[in-house]
Amino acid sequence: MFTGIIEEIGEVLSIEPAGSTGEAALLTVRGPLASSDASHGDSISVNGVCLTVVGLDEDTFTADVMKESLERSSLGSLAPGSRVNLERATRADSRLGGHIVQGHVDGTSRLLSREPGEKWDVLRFGLPPQLSPYVVEKGSVSVDGTSLTVSAVSAPGADEEFFEVSLIPATLEATVLGAAGTGSVVNLEVDVVAKYVERITAVTTARASA
Repeated sequence: MFTGIIEEIGEVLSIEPAGSTGEAALLTVRGPLASSDASHGDSISVNGVCLTVVGLDEDTFTADVMKESLERSSLGSLAPGSRVNLERATRADSRLGGHIVQGHVDGTSRLLSREPGEKWDVLRFGLPPQLSPYVVEKGSVSVDGTSLTVSAVSAPGADEEFFEVSLIPATLEATVLGAAGTGSVVNLEVDVVAKYVERITAVTTARASA
């Protein structure tokens, strides 16, 4: 479990095919803070994807990336030198500074535009139709693992669905979103509470109709 408050920007050292079929990957990342107190089996969020540490070496960690994660996220497009958002799993006795982030990416999106401002940048992302019901104005969304507040969202059924977030200087400096260019692919995780409500409603309705 994470909060979406990025702790540091790491650097990908390598990403190599793994497993007998080569459909999985072994990812090695330099992240001094994330590695500082990590142990084998710990969870670290890499661009919003919860990964399990399988190896440690000074200020680097290695994690297995399974096929599902590669297909659902942008991790498969990483290369040596790529910068990534890192966050260690949250402690039960710490403040929840962002929102509940599981590290289970729901899909990807592209940065459609960014509008620089005096004190913030407004970033507009495409909104995949299957995720549209879960994104609401003033709600929370995780973008590359960063907990953000939705400042605007397109009307339901719009020809091009989108949502916007406004990033303050601290967020621009502390995350990879600060350097993201138009067309950049990002990982999205919507609010898990909304998904549970939808599932409960669907099951209840189905049972009532049976």
